[in-house]
Amino acid sequence: MLDFSSLILNNKDPVYIQIAGFVKRKILLRQAQTGTELPSRRELAAVLNINPNTAQKAYKLMEDEGFIVTNTNVGSMVYVDAPIYSKIEAELTEAMVNEFVSAAKEVNLSFKKVIQMLTDKWDSD
Repeated sequence: MLDFSSLILNNKDPVYIQIAGFVKRKILLRQAQTGTELPSRRELAAVLNINPNTAQKAYKLMEDEGFIVTNTNVGSMVYVDAPIYSKIEAELTEAMVNEFVSAAKEVNLSFKKVIQMLTDKWDSD
């Protein structure tokens, strides 16, 4: 079962979006794969100390995006195939890059300096 206890919610983004993002990151890291069970909506609400309706909204979003399926007899579980994985990878990668570029521009870093810093960091790790 996917453990949500490490999810730290922020005040910036809607909670249901943060829950879906957490599951997407777990999928990208291959810590959640097809068949990984999710807690019930009520269990998730209790773990995160959120309203059960918010948990329901998160599950609905994830179902609509196709990376979880719900069976009334079994509950909800992760579903990932190659196109879903690729979509999640592209979405999360683009978000990270957009956030980084915005932050770099905000402090007036030059493109050349950013590329050099990225190259240095990439090669050092």
